[in-house]
Amino acid sequence: MVARRVVALVRAAHAAPAVAVTAFAGAYAWAVGAPAGLVAAAVLAGQLSIGWSNDWIDAARDRAVGRADKPVATGALSVSTVRAAALVALGVCVVLSALLGAAAAAVHLLTVASAWAYNARLKATAWSWLPYAFSFGLLPSVATLALDPPRLAPLVTGVAAALLGVGAHLANVLPDLEDDAATGVVGLPHRLGRRRTTTGAVVLLLAATAFVVLGTPGGATAPGIAALVVAAVLAATAAWTAARRPGRRYPFLAAIAVAAVTVTYLLTTA
Repeated sequence: MVARRVVALVRAAHAAPAVAVTAFAGAYAWAVGAPAGLVAAAVLAGQLSIGWSNDWIDAARDRAVGRADKPVATGALSVSTVRAAALVALGVCVVLSALLGAAAAAVHLLTVASAWAYNARLKATAWSWLPYAFSFGLLPSVATLALDPPRLAPLVTGVAAALLGVGAHLANVLPDLEDDAATGVVGLPHRLGRRRTTTGAVVLLLAATAFVVLGTPGGATAPGIAALVVAAVLAATAAWTAARRPGRRYPFLAAIAVAAVTVTYLLTTA
């Protein structure tokens, strides 16, 4: 019984993006010489709070459309359990962020607050993309602001992260466009429609990789071109899947993979 609840909590936390964002943040912190373990722990706590708050806030909507992938909607978890988990994770996030220093803590908590705002209201508006741009764009600075002396991350890094965030947002929503619209969630992707959302996701993800490849010292090196080619293949397969099999989660997983390629290349130049 306990094991099932733990598994359900992991699923409700949106484990794949939470782990991916944590890994990227920790790797970047390590590359710039920041306390990688502490950065990763703070980011993971924040990501868990975001994932659990999403399922807590969306519980009624998820039940209404029969979301079998949401433990709260299937009855595997109660709303009160997910709400408590989200609040505890948020408290842990505050404590861990404070250990990074005032500037890093303030920026990290702003990124988490932005994501909570998306869950609570902005996801159903034309501004649904803004929390992704804001939170992902600032996330690299959590690591650099934990340095001595603190500093903001390079502009190239921040812009690429923001582009990746918005691209991932568009790709993530694709399988749920109809279910979301049926429960009153009409964000930017729903207003754009499936075709334009797919195109937008591909363009933004490739733009992020190209921005890093062309904007870092040394310009378009052979490894950079290779990274761009891999990103293009992933984006193309994501677009194909979105068009032919609209209910599949592959476009979002491909977006995470593009982010991994981009971050890996960025780390080699950091």
